[in-house]
Amino acid sequence: MSGAARLAPNAVSGQGRIPVLDIGPFLAGEPDAAARLAHAVARTCEDTGFLVVANHGVPQRLVDDTFAAAAQFFARPDSDKLALKIGQYNIGYLPFGGQVVRHSPVNKNTKPNFSESFYITRDRAPDHPDIINNKPLIGLNRWPPDMPQFRAATMAYYAAMEAMTTRLVPVVAMALGLPLDYFAEAFAEPNCTIRLIHYPPQPNPDDNEFGFAPHTDNNFITFLAQSALPGLEVRTAEGEWIRPPAVPGTFVVNTGAMLARYSNDRFRATPHRVINRNGASRYAIPVFSRAEPRFDRGLRSDLCRSGQPAPLRADHLWRLHPAPAHLELRAPPRRR
Repeated sequence: MSGAARLAPNAVSGQGRIPVLDIGPFLAGEPDAAARLAHAVARTCEDTGFLVVANHGVPQRLVDDTFAAAAQFFARPDSDKLALKIGQYNIGYLPFGGQVVRHSPVNKNTKPNFSESFYITRDRAPDHPDIINNKPLIGLNRWPPDMPQFRAATMAYYAAMEAMTTRLVPVVAMALGLPLDYFAEAFAEPNCTIRLIHYPPQPNPDDNEFGFAPHTDNNFITFLAQSALPGLEVRTAEGEWIRPPAVPGTFVVNTGAMLARYSNDRFRATPHRVINRNGASRYAIPVFSRAEPRFDRGLRSDLCRSGQPAPLRADHLWRLHPAPAHLELRAPPRRR
């Protein structure tokens, strides 16, 4: 295992390096709230790239219903889950052993993630123009046929998180010193993905084994509802692993590679990992928000540095880290 990613008994608290920001005043339209929030976002995105938002306006019921739906789905028989296995795009079920993270900047990952996942995108009908015209990165969701509440819960959550993205992207622009509407075209219809994740207990993980191996996100911004159990760890620039503040009812927010590129690496994508050292299963329901795939607005000259490569489009970033060409299927871990 890389020394930078060596397992420690416990990551330290990130209190101070990962701030808890009250975005209620901004959402309420209070004078100067946007500027204060943008300043705080800029400060932390230039450091750890992680922050926690409180008073965000997303009903807790939607979060709880989605966690419940995830637990119910992952408890189903393997045959039921494998019938919904991902295909051309990351939509549907990703089994245990289905992903080895091969693009980590801080660790040479050699083992599959000790977890299983289910991906959900914007829900479209088969006759939707995006489906008929084979729009890049767009596909049909794969729903369990006998779980109508699963679809209802996750789509309600999707709608709320799409609205959250639309509200906060202008703050990101403002944090970069850009006009509030700089990314408006890119997020007129946010390209979001929900990834439901089940992490079985890992009280004594093997060498170089993680629930989710050290990686960076390759989207614009990620929203992670606080889980009932800890497990997420963030790597600082100094190489220390820290945990975000675990404040119930909040969201952990972090930057991804797409935002790093659009900001000329001012807001860098920060490596993070998951290790479930608890004695019970841990569930996560992150939402990954991306710019519209064909958004190709160039970087402003005041963000460019000498020798900086040309900015990438969202679909170019996807090609850098495509969906697995095949799945290395393994037996699921023994229930504990």
